[in-house]
Amino acid sequence: MTAKRINLSFTLNGRPKSAEAWPTQTALSFLREVMGMRSVKEGCGIGECGTCSIILDGRAVNACLLPAAKLDGRVVETTEGLANSDILHPLQESFIKHGAIQCGFCTPGLLMSAKALLDENPRPTAEEIRRALAGNLCRCGGYQQIVEAVLAVARPESGPSDEKRA
Repeated sequence: MTAKRINLSFTLNGRPKSAEAWPTQTALSFLREVMGMRSVKEGCGIGECGTCSIILDGRAVNACLLPAAKLDGRVVETTEGLANSDILHPLQESFIKHGAIQCGFCTPGLLMSAKALLDENPRPTAEEIRRALAGNLCRCGGYQQIVEAVLAVARPESGPSDEKRA
């Protein structure tokens, strides 16, 4: 007996979408293979590295652990939805400016986790940023630049340095 595909209807990067998924398919596989979201990458496949992070209903989640069926009726954001045409999202600009992109493999997951944090808390401290990004591993070790990039978006005004920032 062959497994039957399931119909999913959800919002992807601000646009309504419908597609079919296999009952055992992960959100990672579905978003990459069916929906063409190449920023959703598999790193470890067991929820340890954060490379596959997406935003689901406002929260950063690991797409490798999430059944595709759980996307039905939900709002999904991937890195492809950050830029507005040719204009990069402020987080993307800041990652570039602060050297927070090294090999780039972890960058989409970090961007999604940082965006989820800033959407919930627009002015986090450096410690809050570190906690929010704790589930995202960067093999190049650029963590300080990543924190600085997020802080620059969270606190764009210049002013006296804040000990909690860096």
